[in-house]
Amino acid sequence: MNLQSIKLRYGIIGRSEGLDRALSTAVRVAPTMLSTLIMGESGVGKEVFSRIIHQLSPRKHEKFIAINCGAIPEGTINSELFGHEKGAFTGATGDRKGYFESYNKGTIFLDEIGEMPLETQAFLLRVLESGEFIRVGSSKMLKTDVRVVAATNVNLKERIQKGKFREDLYYRLNTVPIIVPPLRERQEDIYPLFRKFAIDFAEQYRTTSIRLDDRAKLLLESYTWPGNIRELKNISEQLSVMSEEKNISAEDLVDLMPTILNRNLPSLTGGKGGHTGSMEEREILYKLLFDMKQDLNDLKRLVIELVNTNDLRMPDMTNLPQLPAPTSSIDTYRPSEITRDYNDYIVESTDNQSRGNTGDRPILIDPNRPNNTYDRVEEVEENLSLADNEKELIQKALKKHKNRRKDAASELGISERTLYRKIQLYDL
Repeated sequence: MNLQSIKLRYGIIGRSEGLDRALSTAVRVAPTMLSTLIMGESGVGKEVFSRIIHQLSPRKHEKFIAINCGAIPEGTINSELFGHEKGAFTGATGDRKGYFESYNKGTIFLDEIGEMPLETQAFLLRVLESGEFIRVGSSKMLKTDVRVVAATNVNLKERIQKGKFREDLYYRLNTVPIIVPPLRERQEDIYPLFRKFAIDFAEQYRTTSIRLDDRAKLLLESYTWPGNIRELKNISEQLSVMSEEKNISAEDLVDLMPTILNRNLPSLTGGKGGHTGSMEEREILYKLLFDMKQDLNDLKRLVIELVNTNDLRMPDMTNLPQLPAPTSSIDTYRPSEITRDYNDYIVESTDNQSRGNTGDRPILIDPNRPNNTYDRVEEVEENLSLADNEKELIQKALKKHKNRRKDAASELGISERTLYRKIQLYDL
């Protein structure tokens, strides 16, 4: 079965290289008995890959179940997975079979495996290695023949380093890894997916499907989609309900979805109605500006040091052409202030006669000095990763407020729920 037929069968839309690679791996591993770990951000469609693996395997006629490990309380997850005996704990009024017993011969998809408690991880490892398990409150060993497909949206290696995930279980699950790319890395797939969701909505409610003009389409494809396909589907349905016009322009799209202008860029984004970038973008921009000012001051000190130690002469500021006025709306730095700061470092020329001579150019490097006496300059690149800078700001705010999330969120200008989500994202 080729990839195109797989896409048609399971309703998968996309032609990006990363998506095709993930599908190809799923198809190749399906007929085997190997454990598989599906990695990808929340909302990329990891469960679809688990169903493909099950339905293309020899177990396709057996039962399949998807279990979210993060949604089951820690105190009951062992009972849910492995079952319990009557009287094993308060409320256990009878014997109960767990999923590994009920879905024998079938496939179990364990989503968010990184949230599984360490105790349960030990039991799962035994099932994977020998097929054996014990019900809660029992001493009788039971056997099961279940294929396990796991998925995670967190970095399991980082959780291993923090002692929150077993290393032996990681390597047992990660026999064949499948990496599902996020939507921002599948830019060519964004609009076709949007059209599919819009058409499905129109058919369900017997209405006309919405369409985007070229500029609106460009906005849609340039958005970062932190919620991936799940977010894209929600937005297509939202636009289908809220839009009075079926042909949506870029301006209409911004009005109906202001977050479409959010970018992971260190700049302020202007939009209709005075829309500006998010708090994180502003903080990063200010940090960059302050760092640039510090670098400028260091550079001026370096120039003065070179002038004083290498018999150089500074130019006459009155003879330099006037810089044009800045056009940016940010008036934090004014030309007069920059000139004043620069003049603080001006060294009086030792050749007073050259002051009035406009044809005499200032000496910047002594031509009589050998080239090999100048030190080589190593250029060091600054870390401009938005994720790293955002993570650093959140860490500083949490440290300042002694891990009080409500105060830290207020300081950062975001909601406590958003802060909690980012703490989980960066595993702080």
